[in-house]
Order: sequence, then structure tokens, then C-alpha cells
Amino acid sequence: MGTHPALMFFLLFSATLSSSCDGGKVLVYPMDGSHWLNMKILVEALHSRGHQITVLRTSTSWYVSEFSPHYTSITVIQEQPQNIESQDFMTSFLERSLEIRQNEGSLWAFFEFYSNLFNMVRENHKAVVKVINSIFENKTLIRELNETGYDLFLTDPAFPAGVILAHYFQLPLVLNVRWIATGEAHFAIAPSPLSYIPALFSQYSDKMFFFQRINNVIYHGMLVYMHYYIAIPPYQAICDRYFGNDVNAMTLTQGADLWLMRVDFTFELPRPTMPNVVYIGGFQGKPSKPLPPDFEDFLESSGEHGVIIMTLGTLLGDLGPDKSEIIASAFASLPQKVVWRHVGKRPVSLGSNTMLIEWLPQNDILGHPKTKVFITHGGTNGLYEAIYHGVPVLGIPLIFDQYDNMVRMRARGVAEIVEVTTLDAESFTSALKNILNPEKAYKQNMLKLSQLHHDKPIKPLDNAVFWMEYVMRHKGAAHLRTESYKLPWYAYYCVDVMAVFVAFGLVITALFWVSCRCCIRCLMRTKKPKQD
Repeated sequence: MGTHPALMFFLLFSATLSSSCDGGKVLVYPMDGSHWLNMKILVEALHSRGHQITVLRTSTSWYVSEFSPHYTSITVIQEQPQNIESQDFMTSFLERSLEIRQNEGSLWAFFEFYSNLFNMVRENHKAVVKVINSIFENKTLIRELNETGYDLFLTDPAFPAGVILAHYFQLPLVLNVRWIATGEAHFAIAPSPLSYIPALFSQYSDKMFFFQRINNVIYHGMLVYMHYYIAIPPYQAICDRYFGNDVNAMTLTQGADLWLMRVDFTFELPRPTMPNVVYIGGFQGKPSKPLPPDFEDFLESSGEHGVIIMTLGTLLGDLGPDKSEIIASAFASLPQKVVWRHVGKRPVSLGSNTMLIEWLPQNDILGHPKTKVFITHGGTNGLYEAIYHGVPVLGIPLIFDQYDNMVRMRARGVAEIVEVTTLDAESFTSALKNILNPEKAYKQNMLKLSQLHHDKPIKPLDNAVFWMEYVMRHKGAAHLRTESYKLPWYAYYCVDVMAVFVAFGLVITALFWVSCRCCIRCLMRTKKPKQD
């Protein structure tokens, strides 16, 4: 039976009207760089559901475009960019980091590492605080944002500017998060025993012997120091100025309604968690698309040997001429074809089996059946794409969390790590041959890991969208949030309770001791012989 055209038009119009009415208004304060690549996926997914998105960006933003079909942007003037947005700064930071790592193991190198890190972090936070000040001082912008009537605030809390803004506008807060200003996000909200949960930069897995646990506590202690003396003070000054002394910058983060954690336990090590944490690790994963003809022809020409893909990310694509020559000569000795994203000077020892390019469709090449190994710096976006497509990994970790990421992959039996400061052609080639060797089971382990990653009742991105809309529908999710973050440290760890128990025990012991002494004295008096 046919459908009347007028009725069909009415049904379609009603569906469209219903969709637009259900759409909410979302205010987004992102972090730039690779973090924005993650946030952009969530923004596009929300837009596809009919939500109106407004993105606060800075005038120096590197990745966040001013114009987009998926969101409306508001540009905040920033006189000087953050140093992590500068290619020159990141190159010099990498060089300094590698110099320090050459002396790794010494106490001096330990403190030099954290000094280098703290200086970089301190300057970035100062720049972010200036942006928050400029937003608060712009009364016209504040009025417009208040009048818009947003339903949700979405931010990345690695720099907690968005957290502070969400509190100012009293909006339900959702975090797209793996890192906060003081380290790994779980440490802020969930029990995190250092006996089996490695601290950032420790380079440990969840299997630590005694001296490693000692070191793990020390590494965590350095992050606690960074929390109190480097990262939080600039934001606390903002809170004191605009909200009063009773508002704590860290507590605002801990009080978020929902934590969209960019973690999947096929990659992350098992650990305690909380009800308002939703795991969306690998949500950027997607099927590969057909490659451009030149790429496709090159990959197909590899025959039974297959292809190796190498990229060290957008910020750190060049290791310098010496290391590049070592890598190029190692590639030239292999029967595989190589696709290498390289932005520096062309190596003299480059072999005819290597395609040198400045950009590559990473996801599409990883999904190609000819791809055998993925050589990466250990960024989480690339690692999750490798897991999605089942490609084993050779890691050349450089800075930040990259070494810890690769330790997790190595613990799963799907990766090897080469140290960039001691890199030579022999060790690099040996590591590649190990991964390519079918008897070593790297490929089989990664395929199993990929199966586990895909075997979910709901896709990570769909899960993220559901929970963001859940928070919008219910004006928050306070019922999922633990109140533990409001407790002082001595109450959280029951130190006050233990003190009462100890005091009570001491009183009982003292009373018993006094009673015993009194009894003994009385007995001695009654037994004292009479004088003649």
C-alpha cells in the first residue's frame, strides 16, 4: 500500500522538528594539538545528533580552526602562544630531553628531567591563566555566553581553564580526559595504590618488585610536588580572585559530572575506577578507506614481504640527520617496503624500498592488508589505531607519556621498544626482525588484542555521545559522583579515625597499667610483715 506524498512530507518535517528541538547547546573549551584531534571527533558526533556546538579557541590556535560546518567558534585574543603550540620550542624541548636521557640513571639526570619538565609546564599554565583572565574581563563575551543558555560544558582538563569556566557559568561538566594538570586522571578521583599502579614517567608495568615500588612512590612524589607548587597555584589565584578562598581549583576538576576517559583496558593496565568514569579508549578508530593510487601501487608492490609504516607524529617528525641516517640505512637492508613520514633533510643512505613523504593517511595505511609493522613515538592516537587494525608496534618513545604508553604495549606482548639515545642500525634492524618473525607471536598477540578491543556491546564513540546526552537530559550526574574529593586528606585516609583508635587504646593501656600498679601496691602493703 502506498503512502500519500503529503503525509510523507508531514512525517519527515515532524521528525526534523523533533530532532532540532531535542538538540542541546554545548560550550567547548578544548586543548590544542593532538588533544583537539580527539575533541573534534566528539564535537562532530554531537553535531550529527543535532546539538549546537560553540568552541572557545585562542587567536594563536594551531589546530582548532576558526571556521567549521560542525561548530561556531569564539576566538579569544592570546598575545603569545603556549610553548607547546610552537614547533621550534617543541624541537628544542625534545633535544634537551634527549640530552638528559643520555645520562639516565644518575641522580643529576633525574632532577634535570623534572626541572626541564617543570619549566615547560609552568610557562604553559601561565599562558593559559592569561586567557582565562581575558575571558573574565570581557564583560560582553561573558554576558553573551550567559544569555545563550548552554546545557553542557565539554573540556579537556589537561589545562583546567575550561573547568574554571564551567564553574563560573554553573554548567554540567563533562571531561574528555586522560591527563589532568598534575598527571594521570585516575589519580584525582579513584583509589590508586602505588603498589601496582605505575606513576607517570616511572616506565613500570603493574608488576613491580620492591625497589621498583620505592621508585614508583618517588615518581609519584614528584607529581605531587608539581601539583602543589607548579600546576595548581596559577589557577588557584584565579579561583581566589573570582570565586573566593573557599573554592579549590583541583576540587573543581574532581567535581566534574562525567569523565570520558580516553582509555581502553586492552591497552591500559587494570585499576580501580569510579561510577562517573566512562571508558572511550579507541573511539577515534574507524575502518580504512581506499588509498590514493600512488600509495596503493607502492604497497601492492611489496609482495609477500609487506610494508612498514613509520611516523613520529606532527610535532616531532625529525630526529635529526644522524638518527635519520641510521634509520634509513636499517630500512635499506630490509626486504619490506617502507612508508616513512619524514620532514627533515633527505637521508643519503635512503634505499629504493623507502617512500619518504611529509604526510601520510596513517589510519588507511594501518588498515591495509600489506602493513606488517607500525613504527611510532608512542602517542595514544596512533597506538589505538594500531590496536584497531591489529598491527604490531615498534616504539621510539621521545617525551611525555610516550615511554609509559609503550611499556603498556610491551606488557601485552604486541610491541618492542628501542631507545632513541642509543639507537644504532643493528639494534633497530634486530627489533624490526623480531616483530616481523611469525614465531615471536607479536602479530598473533596484536590480533587477539584487536579482537578484545572490538568486542564491545556499544562502540566507544556511541557510548561517549550517549553519556553526554545523558548529562544534558538530567542537568548533571551528581548521583554518580563520589563525595570523597570534598574530604580533607586525613579524613579520606581515616587518619583521624586511626588517631582516635590509637588514643583510645593508649588510654585503656594507661588505665590498665595504673590499675595494675595500684593492685600491686595494695598487695604489697597487705603482705608487709608486722613490726615487733
